[in-house]
Amino acid sequence: MKLRLYLGMIALLFALQTGAAELSDQGAAELDSYLQEAIATTHIPGLVALVVNKDGIIYEKAFGLMDSANNKPMTTDAIFQLFSMTKPVTSTAVMMLVEEGKIKLDDPASEYLPALANARVMTSWNAADGTYSAAPAKNVMTVRHLLTHTSGLGYSFTSEILNKLTNGDFNARATAYPLLFEPGTRWLYGESTRVLGEMVQAVSGQELFDFMKARILDPLHMVDTTYDVPAEKNMRVITSHQYNGTAMTETPNPAGIISFAHLGDAGLHGTARDYAQFIRLFLNGGSVNDSGRLLKRETVALMGQNHTAPVKVELMHSANKTISEDFPLGAGVDSFGLGFQRAESQVPGMRSVGSLSWAGAANTEFWIDPQKEIGAVLLMQFTPFYDATAIAVLQGFEQRIYQSLK
Repeated sequence: MKLRLYLGMIALLFALQTGAAELSDQGAAELDSYLQEAIATTHIPGLVALVVNKDGIIYEKAFGLMDSANNKPMTTDAIFQLFSMTKPVTSTAVMMLVEEGKIKLDDPASEYLPALANARVMTSWNAADGTYSAAPAKNVMTVRHLLTHTSGLGYSFTSEILNKLTNGDFNARATAYPLLFEPGTRWLYGESTRVLGEMVQAVSGQELFDFMKARILDPLHMVDTTYDVPAEKNMRVITSHQYNGTAMTETPNPAGIISFAHLGDAGLHGTARDYAQFIRLFLNGGSVNDSGRLLKRETVALMGQNHTAPVKVELMHSANKTISEDFPLGAGVDSFGLGFQRAESQVPGMRSVGSLSWAGAANTEFWIDPQKEIGAVLLMQFTPFYDATAIAVLQGFEQRIYQSLK
Protein backbone atom coordinates (compact mmCIF):
# COMPACT_ATOMS: atom_id res chain seq x y z
CA MET A 1 0.00 0.00 0.00
CA LYS A 2 2.83 2.39 0.95
CA LEU A 3 4.68 1.51 -2.24
CA ARG A 4 1.57 2.27 -4.30
CA LEU A 5 1.11 5.62 -2.54
CA TYR A 6 4.78 6.47 -3.07
CA LEU A 7 4.61 5.63 -6.76
CA GLY A 8 1.45 7.71 -7.10
CA MET A 9 3.17 10.71 -5.53
CA ILE A 10 6.15 10.31 -7.85
CA ALA A 11 3.80 10.18 -10.85
CA LEU A 12 2.00 13.31 -9.66
CA LEU A 13 5.26 15.21 -9.16
CA PHE A 14 6.44 14.15 -12.63
CA ALA A 15 3.17 15.32 -14.16
CA LEU A 16 3.45 18.68 -12.40
CA GLN A 17 7.01 19.12 -13.63
CA THR A 18 6.31 18.17 -17.22
CA GLY A 19 2.76 19.52 -17.66
CA ALA A 20 2.18 21.91 -20.54
CA ALA A 21 1.91 25.62 -19.78
CA GLU A 22 -1.59 26.99 -19.22
CA LEU A 23 -3.23 30.38 -18.73
CA SER A 24 -5.08 31.08 -15.51
CA ASP A 25 -8.81 31.74 -15.80
CA GLN A 26 -8.25 35.27 -14.54
CA GLY A 27 -5.46 35.76 -17.08
CA ALA A 28 -7.69 34.64 -19.96
CA ALA A 29 -10.40 37.03 -18.78
CA GLU A 30 -7.86 39.87 -18.62
CA LEU A 31 -6.78 39.10 -22.18
CA ASP A 32 -10.41 39.24 -23.28
CA SER A 33 -10.89 42.60 -21.60
CA TYR A 34 -7.64 44.07 -22.90
CA LEU A 35 -8.18 43.06 -26.54
CA GLN A 36 -11.82 44.11 -26.53
CA GLU A 37 -10.79 47.52 -25.22
CA ALA A 38 -8.07 47.76 -27.89
CA ILE A 39 -10.68 47.31 -30.61
CA ALA A 40 -13.06 49.77 -28.96
CA THR A 41 -10.52 52.54 -28.43
CA THR A 42 -8.10 52.32 -31.38
CA HIS A 43 -8.22 52.30 -35.18
CA ILE A 44 -7.66 48.52 -35.37
CA PRO A 45 -10.72 47.09 -37.18
CA GLY A 46 -10.40 43.53 -35.90
CA LEU A 47 -8.00 40.83 -34.79
CA VAL A 48 -7.63 37.19 -33.84
CA ALA A 49 -5.48 36.26 -30.85
CA LEU A 50 -4.24 32.77 -30.04
CA VAL A 51 -1.91 31.19 -27.49
CA VAL A 52 -0.67 27.64 -27.87
CA ASN A 53 1.41 25.19 -25.85
CA LYS A 54 3.07 22.02 -27.08
CA ASP A 55 -0.21 20.10 -26.69
CA GLY A 56 -2.64 22.52 -28.31
CA ILE A 57 -4.49 25.82 -28.13
CA ILE A 58 -4.94 27.35 -24.68
CA TYR A 59 -6.50 30.67 -25.76
CA GLU A 60 -8.29 31.64 -28.96
CA LYS A 61 -10.56 34.63 -29.45
CA ALA A 62 -11.74 36.97 -32.20
CA PHE A 63 -12.46 40.68 -31.72
CA GLY A 64 -13.89 43.45 -33.86
CA LEU A 65 -14.84 43.18 -37.52
CA MET A 66 -13.51 41.15 -40.44
CA ASP A 67 -15.47 43.25 -42.99
CA SER A 68 -16.05 46.78 -41.77
CA ALA A 69 -18.25 47.93 -44.65
CA ASN A 70 -20.70 45.11 -43.98
CA ASN A 71 -20.33 45.18 -40.18
CA LYS A 72 -19.34 41.51 -40.23
CA PRO A 73 -17.95 40.25 -36.91
CA MET A 74 -14.48 38.71 -36.79
CA THR A 75 -14.37 34.93 -36.36
CA THR A 76 -11.57 32.68 -35.11
CA ASP A 77 -11.52 30.87 -38.45
CA ALA A 78 -10.99 34.09 -40.41
CA ILE A 79 -8.40 33.75 -43.18
CA PHE A 80 -5.65 36.40 -43.24
CA GLN A 81 -3.05 37.23 -45.82
CA LEU A 82 0.10 36.26 -43.92
CA PHE A 83 2.64 38.12 -46.08
CA SER A 84 6.11 37.48 -44.58
CA MET A 85 4.88 34.86 -42.12
CA THR A 86 5.32 32.77 -45.28
CA LYS A 87 9.09 33.04 -44.80
CA PRO A 88 9.47 30.62 -41.85
CA VAL A 89 7.46 28.01 -43.77
CA THR A 90 9.79 28.36 -46.77
CA SER A 91 12.82 28.21 -44.48
CA THR A 92 11.47 24.99 -42.99
CA ALA A 93 11.14 23.55 -46.49
CA VAL A 94 14.79 24.42 -47.12
CA MET A 95 15.86 22.70 -43.91
CA MET A 96 14.02 19.54 -44.94
CA LEU A 97 16.19 19.47 -48.05
CA VAL A 98 19.25 20.14 -45.89
CA GLU A 99 18.36 17.10 -43.79
CA GLU A 100 18.17 15.01 -46.94
CA GLY A 101 21.63 16.17 -48.03
CA LYS A 102 20.23 17.89 -51.12
CA ILE A 103 21.24 21.36 -49.89
CA LYS A 104 24.20 22.31 -47.71
CA LEU A 105 24.06 25.43 -45.57
CA ASP A 106 27.51 26.70 -46.47
CA ASP A 107 27.40 25.89 -50.15
CA PRO A 108 27.34 28.85 -52.53
CA ALA A 109 23.71 29.68 -53.34
CA SER A 110 24.75 29.72 -56.99
CA GLU A 111 25.37 25.98 -56.82
CA TYR A 112 21.59 25.54 -56.76
CA LEU A 113 20.63 28.72 -58.65
CA PRO A 114 23.34 29.44 -61.26
CA ALA A 115 21.91 32.89 -62.00
CA LEU A 116 23.36 34.01 -58.65
CA ALA A 117 26.94 33.32 -59.76
CA ASN A 118 29.41 36.16 -60.32
CA ALA A 119 27.67 38.44 -57.83
CA ARG A 120 28.75 42.05 -57.62
CA VAL A 121 28.66 44.37 -54.61
CA MET A 122 27.86 48.07 -54.71
CA THR A 123 30.94 50.12 -53.86
CA SER A 124 29.58 53.66 -54.32
CA TRP A 125 26.18 55.29 -54.56
CA ASN A 126 25.09 58.75 -55.73
CA ALA A 127 21.71 59.48 -54.20
CA ALA A 128 21.27 62.61 -56.28
CA ASP A 129 21.17 60.90 -59.65
CA GLY A 130 20.85 57.21 -58.75
CA THR A 131 24.17 56.15 -60.22
CA TYR A 132 26.48 53.63 -58.60
CA SER A 133 29.61 51.58 -59.09
CA ALA A 134 30.10 47.91 -58.24
CA ALA A 135 32.85 45.33 -58.01
CA PRO A 136 32.97 41.52 -57.84
CA ALA A 137 31.92 40.23 -54.42
CA LYS A 138 34.77 39.10 -52.18
CA ASN A 139 32.50 36.86 -50.09
CA VAL A 140 30.45 34.06 -51.62
CA MET A 141 26.71 34.23 -50.86
CA THR A 142 25.74 30.97 -49.15
CA VAL A 143 22.44 29.29 -48.31
CA ARG A 144 23.03 30.25 -44.66
CA HIS A 145 23.30 33.91 -45.67
CA LEU A 146 19.91 33.67 -47.37
CA LEU A 147 18.31 32.02 -44.34
CA THR A 148 19.64 34.75 -42.03
CA HIS A 149 19.08 37.87 -44.19
CA THR A 150 22.80 38.54 -44.37
CA SER A 151 22.98 37.94 -48.14
CA GLY A 152 23.19 41.58 -49.24
CA LEU A 153 19.70 41.49 -50.80
CA GLY A 154 17.09 44.01 -49.67
CA TYR A 155 13.60 45.26 -50.47
CA SER A 156 12.65 48.59 -51.98
CA PHE A 157 10.99 49.58 -48.70
CA THR A 158 13.98 48.64 -46.51
CA SER A 159 16.67 50.27 -48.65
CA GLU A 160 16.73 53.86 -49.85
CA ILE A 161 19.07 52.72 -52.63
CA LEU A 162 16.68 50.05 -53.94
CA ASN A 163 13.73 52.38 -53.45
CA LYS A 164 15.44 54.90 -55.75
CA LEU A 165 16.57 52.32 -58.31
CA THR A 166 13.15 50.65 -58.55
CA ASN A 167 11.04 53.82 -58.31
CA GLY A 168 9.50 52.36 -55.15
CA ASP A 169 8.20 49.23 -56.83
CA PHE A 170 7.58 46.81 -53.96
CA ASN A 171 7.68 43.83 -56.33
CA ALA A 172 10.92 44.77 -58.12
CA ARG A 173 13.66 42.14 -57.81
CA ALA A 174 16.72 43.03 -55.72
CA THR A 175 18.60 40.33 -57.63
CA ALA A 176 18.51 42.61 -60.67
CA TYR A 177 21.00 44.92 -58.95
CA PRO A 178 24.37 44.51 -57.20
CA LEU A 179 24.37 43.32 -53.59
CA LEU A 180 24.16 46.16 -51.09
CA PHE A 181 27.04 44.77 -48.99
CA GLU A 182 29.38 41.79 -48.78
CA PRO A 183 27.46 38.65 -47.75
CA GLY A 184 27.75 37.87 -44.06
CA THR A 185 28.82 41.36 -42.96
CA ARG A 186 25.44 42.97 -42.19
CA TRP A 187 21.78 42.17 -41.62
CA LEU A 188 19.21 43.57 -44.05
CA TYR A 189 15.62 42.45 -44.41
CA GLY A 190 15.00 41.64 -48.05
CA GLU A 191 14.07 39.10 -50.65
CA SER A 192 16.49 36.40 -49.51
CA THR A 193 13.63 34.03 -48.75
CA ARG A 194 12.12 34.58 -52.19
CA VAL A 195 15.39 33.22 -53.56
CA LEU A 196 15.10 30.28 -51.14
CA GLY A 197 11.64 29.50 -52.53
CA GLU A 198 13.16 29.32 -55.99
CA MET A 199 15.87 27.07 -54.59
CA VAL A 200 13.30 24.67 -53.11
CA GLN A 201 11.70 24.36 -56.53
CA ALA A 202 15.02 23.88 -58.34
CA VAL A 203 16.31 21.24 -55.93
CA SER A 204 13.09 19.32 -55.25
CA GLY A 205 11.71 19.46 -58.79
CA GLN A 206 8.34 20.48 -57.31
CA GLU A 207 6.42 23.73 -57.45
CA LEU A 208 6.90 25.53 -54.12
CA PHE A 209 3.34 25.17 -52.84
CA ASP A 210 3.20 21.52 -53.88
CA PHE A 211 6.30 20.89 -51.75
CA MET A 212 4.89 22.89 -48.81
CA LYS A 213 1.54 21.14 -49.00
CA ALA A 214 2.93 17.62 -49.17
CA ARG A 215 5.74 18.04 -46.64
CA ILE A 216 4.45 20.63 -44.14
CA LEU A 217 0.85 21.81 -44.50
CA ASP A 218 -0.97 18.51 -44.97
CA PRO A 219 0.93 16.60 -42.26
CA LEU A 220 0.20 19.44 -39.81
CA HIS A 221 -3.47 19.64 -40.89
CA MET A 222 -3.04 23.29 -41.87
CA VAL A 223 -6.18 22.99 -43.98
CA ASP A 224 -6.73 26.71 -44.64
CA THR A 225 -3.15 27.67 -45.51
CA THR A 226 -2.71 28.33 -49.22
CA TYR A 227 -1.67 30.86 -51.82
CA ASP A 228 -5.04 30.47 -53.56
CA VAL A 229 -8.09 30.68 -51.31
CA PRO A 230 -10.91 28.72 -53.00
CA ALA A 231 -14.19 30.47 -53.77
CA GLU A 232 -16.07 28.46 -51.12
CA LYS A 233 -13.83 29.97 -48.41
CA ASN A 234 -13.98 33.51 -49.80
CA MET A 235 -16.46 34.67 -47.14
CA ARG A 236 -13.92 33.83 -44.43
CA VAL A 237 -11.17 36.10 -45.84
CA ILE A 238 -10.74 39.32 -43.87
CA THR A 239 -10.69 42.57 -45.84
CA SER A 240 -7.51 44.65 -45.81
CA HIS A 241 -7.11 48.25 -44.67
CA GLN A 242 -4.65 51.10 -45.13
CA TYR A 243 -4.23 53.57 -42.27
CA ASN A 244 -2.98 57.06 -43.14
CA GLY A 245 -2.62 58.35 -39.58
CA THR A 246 -6.16 59.63 -39.27
CA ALA A 247 -8.46 57.26 -41.14
CA MET A 248 -8.73 53.71 -42.45
CA THR A 249 -9.40 52.89 -46.08
CA GLU A 250 -10.87 49.43 -46.58
CA THR A 251 -10.31 47.34 -49.70
CA PRO A 252 -13.12 44.86 -50.35
CA ASN A 253 -12.20 41.33 -51.33
CA PRO A 254 -12.64 40.23 -54.95
CA ALA A 255 -15.27 37.62 -55.71
CA GLY A 256 -14.31 34.01 -56.31
CA ILE A 257 -10.81 32.65 -55.79
CA ILE A 258 -8.41 34.96 -53.96
CA SER A 259 -4.87 34.34 -55.19
CA PHE A 260 -1.34 35.54 -54.60
CA ALA A 261 1.87 34.67 -56.43
CA HIS A 262 3.54 31.52 -55.06
CA LEU A 263 6.61 33.19 -53.57
CA GLY A 264 8.97 32.03 -50.89
CA ASP A 265 8.85 35.32 -49.02
CA ALA A 266 5.10 36.13 -49.12
CA GLY A 267 1.73 35.07 -50.40
CA LEU A 268 0.36 32.44 -48.05
CA HIS A 269 -3.08 32.98 -46.56
CA GLY A 270 -4.11 31.18 -43.40
CA THR A 271 -5.77 31.15 -40.01
CA ALA A 272 -4.34 31.64 -36.54
CA ARG A 273 -5.29 28.05 -35.78
CA ASP A 274 -3.30 26.75 -38.75
CA TYR A 275 -0.24 28.76 -37.77
CA ALA A 276 -0.53 27.39 -34.24
CA GLN A 277 0.13 23.96 -35.73
CA PHE A 278 3.31 25.28 -37.33
CA ILE A 279 4.40 26.74 -33.98
CA ARG A 280 3.73 23.41 -32.26
CA LEU A 281 6.08 21.72 -34.74
CA PHE A 282 8.91 23.69 -33.10
CA LEU A 283 7.63 23.36 -29.54
CA ASN A 284 7.56 19.58 -30.01
CA GLY A 285 10.94 19.16 -31.63
CA GLY A 286 9.81 18.43 -35.18
CA SER A 287 6.70 16.28 -34.84
CA VAL A 288 3.07 17.07 -33.94
CA ASN A 289 0.56 14.39 -32.98
CA ASP A 290 -0.01 12.19 -36.06
CA SER A 291 2.14 14.32 -38.40
CA GLY A 292 5.07 11.92 -38.30
CA ARG A 293 8.56 13.32 -37.92
CA LEU A 294 8.84 16.34 -40.22
CA LEU A 295 12.15 17.61 -38.84
CA LYS A 296 14.83 16.04 -36.68
CA ARG A 297 15.12 17.43 -33.16
CA GLU A 298 18.67 18.47 -34.00
CA THR A 299 17.39 20.46 -36.97
CA VAL A 300 14.80 22.28 -34.86
CA ALA A 301 17.52 23.12 -32.35
CA LEU A 302 19.85 24.26 -35.13
CA MET A 303 17.23 26.58 -36.61
CA GLY A 304 16.84 28.28 -33.24
CA GLN A 305 20.52 29.00 -32.72
CA ASN A 306 22.28 32.31 -33.34
CA HIS A 307 23.69 32.08 -36.89
CA THR A 308 24.67 35.73 -37.34
CA ALA A 309 27.06 36.50 -34.47
CA PRO A 310 28.58 39.05 -34.19
CA VAL A 311 26.14 40.62 -36.68
CA LYS A 312 22.92 41.87 -35.06
CA VAL A 313 19.47 42.49 -36.48
CA GLU A 314 19.48 46.12 -37.67
CA LEU A 315 16.75 48.70 -37.35
CA MET A 316 15.13 49.00 -40.76
CA HIS A 317 14.47 52.65 -41.55
CA SER A 318 11.49 52.44 -43.85
CA ALA A 319 11.92 53.93 -47.29
CA ASN A 320 8.14 53.82 -47.84
CA LYS A 321 5.97 54.79 -44.87
CA THR A 322 2.76 53.67 -46.59
CA ILE A 323 4.10 50.11 -46.50
CA SER A 324 5.98 50.09 -43.20
CA GLU A 325 7.16 52.09 -40.24
CA ASP A 326 10.66 51.44 -38.90
CA PHE A 327 11.12 47.93 -37.53
CA PRO A 328 11.72 45.48 -35.78
CA LEU A 329 11.60 45.33 -32.00
CA GLY A 330 14.90 43.89 -30.76
CA ALA A 331 16.99 45.68 -33.38
CA GLY A 332 20.58 46.16 -32.28
CA VAL A 333 20.31 43.30 -29.79
CA ASP A 334 18.71 40.27 -31.41
CA SER A 335 20.31 37.81 -33.79
CA PHE A 336 18.83 35.66 -36.55
CA GLY A 337 18.46 31.92 -36.67
CA LEU A 338 17.63 29.89 -39.76
CA GLY A 339 14.38 31.57 -40.74
CA PHE A 340 13.52 33.37 -37.49
CA GLN A 341 14.54 36.41 -35.47
CA ARG A 342 16.08 35.19 -32.19
CA ALA A 343 15.59 37.10 -28.91
CA GLU A 344 18.95 37.73 -27.25
CA SER A 345 17.87 39.71 -24.18
CA GLN A 346 15.25 39.16 -21.51
CA VAL A 347 12.73 41.97 -21.22
CA PRO A 348 11.03 41.54 -17.82
CA GLY A 349 7.65 39.88 -18.11
CA MET A 350 8.06 39.07 -21.81
CA ARG A 351 9.26 36.19 -24.02
CA SER A 352 12.38 34.27 -23.03
CA VAL A 353 15.87 34.59 -24.48
CA GLY A 354 16.04 32.19 -27.41
CA SER A 355 12.45 32.85 -28.47
CA LEU A 356 11.85 32.85 -32.23
CA SER A 357 9.60 35.20 -34.14
CA TRP A 358 8.68 36.99 -37.30
CA ALA A 359 5.77 38.94 -38.75
CA GLY A 360 3.85 39.95 -41.85
CA ALA A 361 3.35 43.29 -43.59
CA ALA A 362 -0.31 43.69 -42.56
CA ASN A 363 0.59 43.45 -38.85
CA THR A 364 0.42 39.71 -38.45
CA GLU A 365 2.77 38.55 -35.69
CA PHE A 366 3.87 35.33 -33.99
CA TRP A 367 6.51 34.07 -31.59
CA ILE A 368 7.72 30.73 -30.27
CA ASP A 369 9.13 30.47 -26.73
CA PRO A 370 10.86 27.08 -26.40
CA GLN A 371 11.88 27.77 -22.80
CA LYS A 372 8.33 28.41 -21.58
CA GLU A 373 6.95 25.94 -24.16
CA ILE A 374 4.37 28.36 -25.51
CA GLY A 375 3.75 30.30 -28.68
CA ALA A 376 1.34 33.02 -29.72
CA VAL A 377 -0.25 34.46 -32.84
CA LEU A 378 -1.79 37.93 -33.16
CA LEU A 379 -3.33 38.61 -36.56
CA MET A 380 -4.52 41.97 -37.85
CA GLN A 381 -4.90 43.06 -41.48
CA PHE A 382 -3.87 46.62 -42.16
CA THR A 383 -0.84 48.60 -43.23
CA PRO A 384 1.55 50.20 -42.56
CA PHE A 385 3.55 47.40 -40.98
CA TYR A 386 4.71 48.16 -37.44
CA ASP A 387 1.93 50.69 -36.93
CA ALA A 388 2.60 52.06 -33.43
CA THR A 389 -0.81 51.06 -32.09
CA ALA A 390 -0.55 47.53 -33.52
CA ILE A 391 2.83 47.09 -31.83
CA ALA A 392 1.53 48.48 -28.53
CA VAL A 393 -1.33 45.98 -28.60
CA LEU A 394 1.10 43.18 -29.45
CA GLN A 395 3.25 44.06 -26.45
CA GLY A 396 0.25 44.35 -24.15
CA PHE A 397 -0.96 40.96 -25.37
CA GLU A 398 2.44 39.43 -24.68
CA GLN A 399 2.75 40.94 -21.21
CA ARG A 400 -0.62 39.62 -20.14
CA ILE A 401 0.17 36.13 -21.40
CA TYR A 402 3.33 35.86 -19.32
CA GLN A 403 1.66 37.40 -16.26
CA SER A 404 -1.00 34.68 -16.31
CA LEU A 405 1.04 31.56 -17.15
CA LYS A 406 0.69 28.73 -14.69
